Amino acid sequence: MDFIDKLTELSARIQRQKESVLTEEAAKTAFVLPFIQALGYDIFNPEEVIPELTADHGVKKGEKVDYAIQLDKQKVILIECKPVGSDLEAKHAGQLFRYFSVTEARFGVLTDGIRYVFFSDLEKENKMDERPFFEFNLLQFSESNVDELKKFTKNFFDLQTIISTASNLKYFKALSEEIRAEFDSPSEEFVKILTGRVYPGRFTQQIKDQFTELTQRAMRDFIRSRVNERLKTALETDNHENVAEIQKREEVTEEDLNKVNGVLTTEDELEAYRVVRAIGAEYVDPERITMRDAKSYCAILLDNNNRRPICRLYFGKSKMSVSIFVPENETKIDINKISDIYRCRAELELAIKQYDKHS
Repeated sequence: MDFIDKLTELSARIQRQKESVLTEEAAKTAFVLPFIQALGYDIFNPEEVIPELTADHGVKKGEKVDYAIQLDKQKVILIECKPVGSDLEAKHAGQLFRYFSVTEARFGVLTDGIRYVFFSDLEKENKMDERPFFEFNLLQFSESNVDELKKFTKNFFDLQTIISTASNLKYFKALSEEIRAEFDSPSEEFVKILTGRVYPGRFTQQIKDQFTELTQRAMRDFIRSRVNERLKTALETDNHENVAEIQKREEVTEEDLNKVNGVLTTEDELEAYRVVRAIGAEYVDPERITMRDAKSYCAILLDNNNRRPICRLYFGKSKMSVSIFVPENETKIDINKISDIYRCRAELELAIKQYDKHS
């Protein structure tokens, strides 16, 4: 099973179980240990995954870090766990700060079993930074997030490689947050800088109010223009979407961009989707079963939520298969014709019912 598939499977489990995981110990057992295992570490080997590592600090004796990951007899990652839903900011990482300074580990992770916040000592050696350089959320992640997380897996772990990119990750994240904040609500400082470049007069309160609104409108117009440029480029591709109509929309969805970038849903995929929907109609409202196509596969989801996958269709020129997300596993079944999907009724039922307690 690929790394991203392991994470998707764990994400589906969290969706099902998070309401029942109420304590820190439950989060560690149900979510954190499977996450460490997905990274490729042997959670049953105490020389590789050390639970309750004692990390004495000054006058504080007997303090323990929840888990330490060790490679070649060197501790490389410290993990401190909190209950699901806990704040995971630097001010809540006091224990992790103390553990970090008395071990050789270069990475500290604060987690509630769903979010994993990664810290290092990029600013001052052997002192954990207050600002994390990376965060991974098991309920909301992209392929680029997975690529970054993969660097921490046992097979790919290389300290120098991670350290060399961690600084850029950290400040890129910080800059992204600042840009998002300015986009949502431009600060006086930001508005004043831009105003000074286009308006020669004094920056009075009246001018501030006027240019704050203008700045916000200009930024939104810029983003819309860039999206339109991408859509216009797509006019050169052979697809069945009316690009001009998409350009008129107030918001452009991911599915719109997929369609104009060469993702073509085949008749076989549409027929297979109708079969899955017909089977699923016995258990849920068929309107809840949706399809989201991509270049490498066609996903069938519950509630149009990519964290609720029912199955994926892998339809090549010479081979067809259906990968069904049954609880705790993913079952891949080769088929010769679309009607063969009816033979997967039991697996599809399990895949659908796992997300809906009322089904």
